[in-house]
Amino acid sequence: MTTSGATLAWIVLATLLGGVLSVAVAAGLTLAVLSRIVQHLVSLSTGVLLATALLDILPEAFESKTASPQALFATLLGGLMFFFLLEKAELYRHSHHHEGDEHHHHHGFDKQQAGRGGWSVILGDSIHNFCDGIIIAAAFLADTRVGVVTSLAIIAHEIPQEVGDYIVLLNAGFSRGRALFFNAVSGLAAVVGGVIGYFIVGPWQSAFPYLLVVASSSFVYVAVADLIPQLQHRLTLKETAAQLLWLVAGIGIVVVATSQMPGGH
Repeated sequence: MTTSGATLAWIVLATLLGGVLSVAVAAGLTLAVLSRIVQHLVSLSTGVLLATALLDILPEAFESKTASPQALFATLLGGLMFFFLLEKAELYRHSHHHEGDEHHHHHGFDKQQAGRGGWSVILGDSIHNFCDGIIIAAAFLADTRVGVVTSLAIIAHEIPQEVGDYIVLLNAGFSRGRALFFNAVSGLAAVVGGVIGYFIVGPWQSAFPYLLVVASSSFVYVAVADLIPQLQHRLTLKETAAQLLWLVAGIGIVVVATSQMPGGH
């Protein structure tokens, strides 16, 4: 297999893996178990996303000689604003809310979240996954190690995201099979984004540092704007310690993964 063919294979595998794992977790566990573990997964993915962005992808981008720090910081700011506006337009969903999660939503909140027949959930999730696919493609095209770590971060976030949406759809009246089917379909959008990203981004090597910064801005935005606020609830000391443990575990996973890979920092 050629180098370019191997890169495309990595991209397809990485984008497919997140969707497969999230559907497998949702299908293999009961609703009660999913409701208990989803918050632990949110803490874990927060640590993975922040560590990947701040300890791996951003340093990789700033080591480039083709872009100035000022231009990269401007790109980071622009990326944060872009994802803020995308979420405002309800096209970048990353909700993990569900009734019974102690977020004190009103009764029927999940049905409202699901929108008309769940299409708002599926559409937003598909666009989010499509963006993730492009991010994975850009990361692999820049460097295989960066691609693997970026994929790890996206998969770590994808599982609680998809499980959360699955619970929303179930509470909104979807059958188990229908909710799993929609989750699987939205997951395929990441594969489409990855393949399109491979062919579109590939010729633009000089833009890779900027694309890596945009990927980082996505991770930082999701972690800071969505995940961390979900963790900021009045909890017992034991629950707070568990949150911190899972968060630190997420950071540790990234540190260990990058140190074990060739070219790791």
